[in-house]
Amino acid sequence: MSDTFNRTGVQPAPRPAGGLSFGALARRPEMGSFLGMVIVFAFFAVFGGINFVSAGGTASWLNVASEIGIVALPVGLLMIAGELDISIGSVIPAASMTVAIVSGTFELPLILGVAAALGLGLLVGLINGVLVIRTGVPSLIVTLGSLFAVAGLTLGLSVIITGSTGVPIQAGPVGKAILGQFIAGIFQVTILWWLLAIAVVGFLLHVSRWGNWVFALGGDKVSARNEGIPIDRLVIQLFMGSGFAAAFVGVSQAILYNSAQVSTGQSFIFNSIISVVIGGVLLTGGFGSVIGIVFGTITFAIVNQGIFYTGFDANWASLIIGVLLLLAVLLNNTFRKAALNYSPRKAK
Repeated sequence: MSDTFNRTGVQPAPRPAGGLSFGALARRPEMGSFLGMVIVFAFFAVFGGINFVSAGGTASWLNVASEIGIVALPVGLLMIAGELDISIGSVIPAASMTVAIVSGTFELPLILGVAAALGLGLLVGLINGVLVIRTGVPSLIVTLGSLFAVAGLTLGLSVIITGSTGVPIQAGPVGKAILGQFIAGIFQVTILWWLLAIAVVGFLLHVSRWGNWVFALGGDKVSARNEGIPIDRLVIQLFMGSGFAAAFVGVSQAILYNSAQVSTGQSFIFNSIISVVIGGVLLTGGFGSVIGIVFGTITFAIVNQGIFYTGFDANWASLIIGVLLLLAVLLNNTFRKAALNYSPRKAK
């Protein structure tokens, strides 16, 4: 089995001497999500008018995509490995409250608050991973339990410590510049962190041997274990990565908006999963790519924000969003099936 097969889930067609053929390009697993993104963007560019394609309109969906995207990348890795983490919905507000309480209420240095918040995310991920391995309970159930447990702890401790469910925090200029600044007044600095995350996760999944392990885990866990892949350690690493990313987003939100709320974060559960699925990752595991997840995240963000730039009745907004997202997923499934059914011999 070739490395390319392991990393993409599809045995590619031979590359012609003149370069990658259009037929082979069309069968790339990311092609469906890319076309879906283009179609959705064109739809809102037409019906949203000049405001949607302006710098402000572009910033509106890029800012949303960056926050969802940072979480969607490790969630996508987990799904490729055949696992799922919905505890991110509670880790995000828990991390926000942690940094706000440590560096806001107690006025300790911001770096300590950020470290505590990120450490919390890693701890939740570690607990999730260990429980999944030791109990054999599906990760959906394990992380559902941790979702409610972390939410309860966040609410209870926040009220005990601060007497409120909302805590203000004023980060210094350095903290603002790194995590909570608007570039050109409209683009969140989180976009740069998202690009860095794309590069790092892309290398890990598609270049390193570790990425082959992730695909192998999602394809056949028993075979992967028999091949000597450290399954237990890999699962824990994946869950810790998910917790860390969720905590990072929580920290950036607290610093960006100068406050933390215990009620934020729940929307990230479905938004990140939807983005990953639109990007072509199978819920059953073993198939997907980082660039596909990026395209899926952008598609979801465009639909989510683009509807406000159209003249459509707001009562129909959910229907339009649902239909467009469904069409994007169906298009992506069509290309994935074509890629899986493609035979190099038939192309000759």
